[in-house]
Amino acid sequence: MADAEASAELQEEARPDRRTLQVLRDMASRLRIHCIRATCSTSSGSSAEIMSVLLFYVMKYKQSEPENPDNDRFVLAKRLSFVDGATGWLGQGLGVACGMAYTGKYFDRASYRVFCLMSDGESSDGSVWEAMAFASYYSLDNLVAIFDVNRLGHSGALPAEHCIDIYQRRCEAFGWNTYVVDGRDVEALCQVFWQASQVKHKPTAVVAKTFKGRGAPSIEDAESWHGKPMPRERADAIIKLIESQIETNRNLEPQLPIEDSPEVNITDVRMTSPPDYRVGDKIATRKACGLALAKLGHANNRVIVLDGDTKYSTFSEIFNKEYPERFIECFMAEQNMVGVALGCASRGRTIAFASTFAAFLTRAFDHIRIGGLSESNINIIGSHCGVSVGEDSVSQMALEDIAMFRTIPKCTIFYPTDAVSTEHAVALAANAKGMCFIRTTRPETMVIYTPQERFEIGQAKVLRHCVSDKVTVIGAGITVYEALAAADELLKQDIFIRVIDLFTIKPLDVTTIISSAKATEGRIITVEDHYPQGGIGEAVCAAVSMDPDIQVHSLAVSGVPQSGKPEELLDMYGISARHIIVAVKCMLLN
Repeated sequence: MADAEASAELQEEARPDRRTLQVLRDMASRLRIHCIRATCSTSSGSSAEIMSVLLFYVMKYKQSEPENPDNDRFVLAKRLSFVDGATGWLGQGLGVACGMAYTGKYFDRASYRVFCLMSDGESSDGSVWEAMAFASYYSLDNLVAIFDVNRLGHSGALPAEHCIDIYQRRCEAFGWNTYVVDGRDVEALCQVFWQASQVKHKPTAVVAKTFKGRGAPSIEDAESWHGKPMPRERADAIIKLIESQIETNRNLEPQLPIEDSPEVNITDVRMTSPPDYRVGDKIATRKACGLALAKLGHANNRVIVLDGDTKYSTFSEIFNKEYPERFIECFMAEQNMVGVALGCASRGRTIAFASTFAAFLTRAFDHIRIGGLSESNINIIGSHCGVSVGEDSVSQMALEDIAMFRTIPKCTIFYPTDAVSTEHAVALAANAKGMCFIRTTRPETMVIYTPQERFEIGQAKVLRHCVSDKVTVIGAGITVYEALAAADELLKQDIFIRVIDLFTIKPLDVTTIISSAKATEGRIITVEDHYPQGGIGEAVCAAVSMDPDIQVHSLAVSGVPQSGKPEELLDMYGISARHIIVAVKCMLLN
């Protein structure tokens, strides 16, 4: 009884006075006016009261320091310049918010809270429910998701329309503390946000019933006005009507945040020692990547790893064993895994590596694309690439991932060949700006680099060269070994070829490629464990396209592969040493 009375007293103290409530209503009206002036449309008006209450009464932040680590976070599915993380097609915001909330609760252990405003339309997106399950599983009680249920989508009424209880039951079924509220009532909104702040061990969903076109006569809740501009005269009339309802000219200042976030330094992260491998050792680059992540975790306590229920195959389990408090299991929800990684990396709070089979990343491409547009510093590791996967199912063979990541602006693509270059790729990715993709291989491969070898982004390695070279053969990862084997066999026939290990596919080492081509009479052969479309061959062709004296012949996987032994599949699909030898001889004959 005493606890209930104390809670009631606290709730009464938190309740805004009548003047503050009116100011919040008026600020909502001003927001609505700004929307109409900016777009000549009333589509965004449904969430004005929610935005007013959140930004000017509930959230704690420093207006002059939008990137302050102690500020509450705000994620909006629609794109605005001041929100944390751009989102494109709806449905991505909640995953990003989950990453921010996870970081706040488990890494920063700080007071800031995360608020994510979503439309009811985007709740049709499966990634929303991946994020709902994630937030509940990890008890993210510092996260509040607001569903702006305004009934209408772009094409008409949504399936659940205004059946608020459907949204409520869905949220509760996913383990969320859930409140239903009239989204037009600023007092009720203040009340539920205060209640959400008192909830422990559960995230909170606020299901707000709203109306599209709020405040506009004959447009409010009408199906024919979504995203459509109205005549200027009509817009001006609606603005005048809304202005007539404003009773105050006062603004509200947000509360200042609690300053309890730890200082973080994620710059100039270096491995504590050189790679511990000897030339001739055999180890898969996927395992070397797992070992490198654990080593990097020792160098900086802000290195985190996320995985999608593949940790024993990707070897991220090595990191998990050493730093379980910095490992996030995202289960088989690759879209959400990338979204959470984006949230974890926001505001420079972590060095995030998200790891899974490269083939599964196709599911998450929309999230990856938006991460690129946001210029987010996240690192994605894709293992089990190409037909070298071997006996595993063809569904596990990533053959389109290079093409996918090449389209992402400013994305660095690492394709390390051995354990030494893999460790360097991980260290370079940790310090790189923008998104990085590290492509790793399933079979064991021989270490060819000494621990003292230096690697840089955009700098290829010339492994074989002499003045008598006739053809430049360019490979990466598994095909480098095929190129070296071809070079050894051709040497017996007095045919000399230059062998290049790209290391990074993007950016390409164009200088080395062109100079090598010039030295080999303009002859280049590329060989890759990837489809020809969008892969290494096309990247090299684009790089040398302005030089008419350079000829490029590409060897790549064609058709739909089958399972088998790796060496058999490399030969079956035209990227083995035997095929390189044939291509070299054909090029010399021509």
